[in-house]
Amino acid sequence: MVAGVHPGRGGTKFEDAVPVFESVREAVDATAPNVAILFVPAPAAPDAIVEQVDAGVPLVICISEGIPVLDMVKVRAYMQGKKSRLLGPNCPGVINPGGRAKVGIMPGDIHRPGNVGVVSRSGTLTYEAVMQLTSLGIGQSTCVGIGGDPVNGTSFVDVLTLFERDTDTSAIVMIGEIGGTREQEAADFIRTMKKPVVATIVGQSAPPGKRMGHAGAIITGKAAQASEKIAALRAAGATIADTPAEIGEVVKALLR
Repeated sequence: MVAGVHPGRGGTKFEDAVPVFESVREAVDATAPNVAILFVPAPAAPDAIVEQVDAGVPLVICISEGIPVLDMVKVRAYMQGKKSRLLGPNCPGVINPGGRAKVGIMPGDIHRPGNVGVVSRSGTLTYEAVMQLTSLGIGQSTCVGIGGDPVNGTSFVDVLTLFERDTDTSAIVMIGEIGGTREQEAADFIRTMKKPVVATIVGQSAPPGKRMGHAGAIITGKAAQASEKIAALRAAGATIADTPAEIGEVVKALLR
């Protein structure tokens, strides 16, 4: 059920079409949703996330970008021990192709049902990888954008763990970036996986100390460099696509 949460009831066309509630808690109690998606501006996003968590929504997807890092540190600390999972912020959302589920801003028409899972820090590169796969006749099981901010709710390891358990997924595409050590953490987990992973890291020509697009895409030490991430993933057994343009063909060769 679609539910709207408005501060008042003004008799708008939206309110005539769907139930309108005075609070998130009221909406959750009445409709028992399993996911919430947030498009609110950055200054209000942290409180909006907490409101969904307090109401007990199992999955909260935050599309909003530009949220201050300190605010997200506080949100993530607040969520410790809670039952809700946060995807994002600054992410495109998640899609299970074939009309089964689409919660986000990704173009649904480029996806095709299949058995390759996709997880990425970049929304745009998620679409690029999916388009390559679909053009080659390779479908996707689920595609997840975890977001490009330094502090977010769901990591590569979280999604890889789910893909490893998912019977509909037989191979995985992982798209990382410069900045942080999330890809090295993923590499440690990939060592234990039975399913093959194709990985690519963008930002290989980025200069140290300069942020490249995403707030988290900044080289702040040797471990944040693309070369270090690629080396860790290759050593863990991942198949490396040297550039994003090669993802589709590398996956095709792997599946063959």
